[in-house]
Amino acid sequence: MRKLFIEFLTQLGSADRAHDIDHIERVVATARLLAASEGADLAILEPAAWLHDCVSVAKDHPQRKQASLLAANHAIEFLQQIDYPAQYHEAIHHAIVAHSFSANITPESLEAKILQDADRMDALGAIGIARCILVGGKLNRQLYSSIDPLCESREPDDSVYTLDHFFTKLLRLGDSMQTSAAKAEAQRRSIYMRDFLTQLQSELLT
Repeated sequence: MRKLFIEFLTQLGSADRAHDIDHIERVVATARLLAASEGADLAILEPAAWLHDCVSVAKDHPQRKQASLLAANHAIEFLQQIDYPAQYHEAIHHAIVAHSFSANITPESLEAKILQDADRMDALGAIGIARCILVGGKLNRQLYSSIDPLCESREPDDSVYTLDHFFTKLLRLGDSMQTSAAKAEAQRRSIYMRDFLTQLQSELLT
C-alpha cells in the first residue's frame, strides 16, 4: 500500500516544502507509534495519515480552512479507485477533515484524535522549527522583530514575523493534544523550542 500512496502523492505535489512527502511520512510514522500506545485501528488510521494532505493549500490561500475537507473528499475518491474497503471510508474521511488546525473541527474517533496529534507533533521540536522557518521564507516574512523578537511587550503577528508563529500557535499545540502518549512527547518537544528561543535571544543580545 505504501507504494500506491507515494505514487499518488508524488503526482499531486505540495503547496510548500513543509508539507511535502517527508512530512507525510513523518506523520504516518508518528501515527503508528501513537496507535500502538492507544490501540487504534490501523485500517482507518494509516490511509488517513498517508492522505491527510493530498490536497495541499498554501497557508495564505483563501481556501485554507477548507483544505482538509478537500483532501478528505479527494482521498475517498482515490480509495474507491484502488478498491480500499468501503467500510472504512467514512471514518477515514472524518479523520482527515478533523486533523486540520485551521478547520477547527473536533475529532470524534480515536483514529481522528491520533491523526490530529501526529500532524500537530510535526509542528513541534527541531522539525517544527525548521518547518516554521521554511513556511515563513515561502511567504516572504521577516524572521523576527528586531525591536522585540520574543514578543515581550507586543502582540505577536505571524503575518509579518515568522518567529511570532511560535507564540500565536506552536507553543500552544501541546495543550491541544488528544492522547496521553502525544501529550508527553509534545511537552518534550515544546521544551526544546523554548530552549531554542532562549538561545536565539542570547545571540541577539551579544
